[in-house]
Amino acid sequence: MRTILALALASLLAGCSLAPVYKAPAVPVPAAYKEGTGLWTHAAPADMSPRGNWWTMFNDPELDKLEQLLDANSPSLAIALARYERASAFESEARAGLFPHLGVGGSASDDRQSNNRPLRGSNQPNEYDDDSVQFGAGYEFDLWGRIRNEVAAGHAQAQAAQADLASARLSLEARLAGDYFQLRGYDFQAQILQSSLKAYQQGLTLTRNRMEGGIASGLSVARAQNQLSDAHAQIDEVAAQRALTEHAIATLIGVPAPDFTLPASSQKTHVPTIPASVPSTLLQRRPDIAAAERRTFAANAGIGVARAAFFPDVGISGMYGWQDTGEGNLFSFGNRTWALGPFVSLPLFDGGLRRARARQAHAEFDEASAQYRLTVLDAFEQVEDNLALFTRLTHEAHDEDAAASSAQAAQQIATNRYTEGIINYLDVVTAQTAYLTAERAAQQVRTRRLQASVALVRALGGGWDAAMLKKPPIPVGAASAATGRTNRG
Repeated sequence: MRTILALALASLLAGCSLAPVYKAPAVPVPAAYKEGTGLWTHAAPADMSPRGNWWTMFNDPELDKLEQLLDANSPSLAIALARYERASAFESEARAGLFPHLGVGGSASDDRQSNNRPLRGSNQPNEYDDDSVQFGAGYEFDLWGRIRNEVAAGHAQAQAAQADLASARLSLEARLAGDYFQLRGYDFQAQILQSSLKAYQQGLTLTRNRMEGGIASGLSVARAQNQLSDAHAQIDEVAAQRALTEHAIATLIGVPAPDFTLPASSQKTHVPTIPASVPSTLLQRRPDIAAAERRTFAANAGIGVARAAFFPDVGISGMYGWQDTGEGNLFSFGNRTWALGPFVSLPLFDGGLRRARARQAHAEFDEASAQYRLTVLDAFEQVEDNLALFTRLTHEAHDEDAAASSAQAAQQIATNRYTEGIINYLDVVTAQTAYLTAERAAQQVRTRRLQASVALVRALGGGWDAAMLKKPPIPVGAASAATGRTNRG
């Protein structure tokens, strides 16, 4: 009866948890993005939803191939995956404490006892055998929720590691796309310089002919030669920067840099249109925010673990087996041995160890909460930054294209007037230099627009498609209920 009552009491106490009631740290949420046209809407966390092959929106087959190689071969992704597996194993390790532990053991030994052993009987032999086999079992009642909070913390840490894996994948995918567009930008820069090189070579030849005819001076020839040499230097610089970017891409996709070559291309990459409603519906999918929130939950559960140390550990253990002196049948009825009973353990003095661990657990929760708030604020900043950058670069691209068009017309006029002998070669050099600068500036802006669109995808936690944008927002009142993340640790 006493045993039954004790087990009933233990079952009732097993529902107890000393962890504080968990609520995700409060973060100010803006009503709308200042740099965007879409309204902000509250929605349920969707950090585990697939982000898809978002890079396909750029319609670049070469980029598609590189992204697939990244997912298959990236050492950085392998590191993140291994960390997730380690966290998942830790969760399983903590969960094992919820179950009884069973074991079997045995021994066979020859023993000799001392002639002067205290309290030795006169009829005891000097030497004897000791053979034994036993089965053991033990179970600790989780009266204060220590084990359950350890399991909850382990599960949350595994979720955080999984979010870290998703974050690493998204970050590497975005970095690869950014580097790829930078490399293609260098390809276009090289084409612009090669085109200018031809014009400069023709100008130098024309100036030399005019000097031989007594029309132009040596100064004009020197200016033409200087312009041509400078263009060669710029081509070499662009080639060097392209090589460095190509090496970076090789490392990202797990290929040795000497074995990787990406041929030059003159195909222009499509700059996607950012739907107005995207920022308000996709920020919730950022995996780094999910990881920060799960670590806050784990820290909250850690407080429960630290508090449980102030209460006794209570459990029950048992053993059944056989023992003899090496003679006869070990497993005979008379050789059986067994033990069954509860155990209780509670340190009385530890020099302040448990109190220090409790303070440490509270400090870890405060740190995780602050990190969560910082991560969310950084997310808002990054979205605002990239919305602003993408919008301003779109306007800048139109202006730079107009400037390049005007500079091209000015260059043609200057060249014609120089051929007619109306102006000197300095005016031609000035016009050609302005055109080259405007053309390169326009191409650099196009590259930056592509990179800004990639950065915006990363800031929003992934890409989007038409089906996602058609989903209605979750009402504010239903958002917290849908999260399922306000509970006891």
